[in-house]
Amino acid sequence: MTINQIIKKALERLKDENKLITPEAYGEAFCKEAKRAGMLVEECNPVERYINTLNKEFQLELKQYRLKTAQELMRYLISKLNRMNPTNCAELLAENQLLMKRILESVELFGNKEACELAKKSIDLLSISNASKEQYITYRQAWMNFITNYDTTHVKAQNKTANSHENDFKSIIKEGNLRQIAAIIIASLVPSIASNINEKIIKISNTLRKNPEILTMDSIEKEIKAAIKLRIALDKNALKEMILSLDSVLGKLSVGLIAMIEKSDNSNAEIKDIKRDLEDLNKQTDLDFKTAHNKLYSIAISLEENTALLSKDLKAHDHEVKFLAKKIEILEKELEDAKKNSNEDFLTKLFNRRALEDYLDIKESEYLRYERDYSIVMFDIDYFKQVNDTFGHEAGDAVLSAFGAILKKECRTVDIVGRYGGEEFLAILGETDLEGALIFAQKVCKHVGEAKFMYQNQRIKVTVSAGVSVRSKFPSKKATLNFADEKLYLAKQNGRNKVES
Repeated sequence: MTINQIIKKALERLKDENKLITPEAYGEAFCKEAKRAGMLVEECNPVERYINTLNKEFQLELKQYRLKTAQELMRYLISKLNRMNPTNCAELLAENQLLMKRILESVELFGNKEACELAKKSIDLLSISNASKEQYITYRQAWMNFITNYDTTHVKAQNKTANSHENDFKSIIKEGNLRQIAAIIIASLVPSIASNINEKIIKISNTLRKNPEILTMDSIEKEIKAAIKLRIALDKNALKEMILSLDSVLGKLSVGLIAMIEKSDNSNAEIKDIKRDLEDLNKQTDLDFKTAHNKLYSIAISLEENTALLSKDLKAHDHEVKFLAKKIEILEKELEDAKKNSNEDFLTKLFNRRALEDYLDIKESEYLRYERDYSIVMFDIDYFKQVNDTFGHEAGDAVLSAFGAILKKECRTVDIVGRYGGEEFLAILGETDLEGALIFAQKVCKHVGEAKFMYQNQRIKVTVSAGVSVRSKFPSKKATLNFADEKLYLAKQNGRNKVES
């Protein structure tokens, strides 16, 4: 079959299907006839060619949407881009710029004069908000020139003296300072908290004290590091024991205080018992937390002196305690009521997003188990940002609340409607086909267009756009929801105040 014959067949197909001869409809009919004739036409499968140019993650995501035309692919990509968060790139760029500044500030600390001056100028450049690309290229080249021309002769000379690698900037230890350095290391090996010292630490300390020249040997580094780790471990264990001891004291004191308050008549005797426990504990332990024990002991004495007054005050304020207990009971009930109402959007009094997702899961279960189909309609208030910018956020809240009332009025009692987020609303229509969902969406759009939205004696013109999808047409709940979202964006692109399916 020739191309002309395929063209003729395509035109006949459009006529038989009562379709208008548009470029999109003609292209679809032509490709179907070409496929029937067994003729491969590259233009008939552009979607696969375009998708293959994307990364594998996008390719896997696109498979579930079964996109057939390049226009459908373009709509999906536009919808994807619109949902992206543009602030991530800006935040990442800001963090990179801050990191660059910190690196340059570190370079300023080096002794090289040329590097310091170049670092200062580069920091000034990063502070300029409208710096040009040419300025960045100039400074990048300046750094390249510095690295290329940097003289490493003094580093190599140091290598011969200190027997170090080129990137090892250890200070050269002079023989006259070895004894002083050894003394500093020995002092650092003494535990800060622990009262005892390990034999290994004593051994290496004595070795350094008698023979400081051993610091020039490579093997001593590992021994010193091991000794430092051992000293840290000793301090940790000592601190742990002290904390356990103090915790024991505080535990006893807390138990005693609680018992004293519960039995106010015997509080003096209870406090005396706490004092005796603290005295015994202070005598038995030889830990460094003696000061903490003494402070707690002073607290116990003070509590003993004021117990009688405390008991009297508690009895005097007994009615206040009962009043507060009653108030707490009321607040707990109100909190429980608030938890039950947490599925409600505070502004529109419709279901919130969490509740919508829960009901959507229920509808999905009914669909999978009993094949009860459902439809999704996603609404979005047109030019809502302009309403906020022109009339203020209070006016925007009033518009959201009024639209929520319209949505609730137009839906059936079995339908689920709620605020999905911002100016987006979602309707879940149980056992409703595409035609019924379209009728509902169009009724809502018409009602909104004819309604008078008033705020402070000013009329606000409001319209909404909607996207509709039916569960049975898609492989998953997520795909159904995504399709409604894409159709909503299509309605926006086609002029707003429209319903697309």
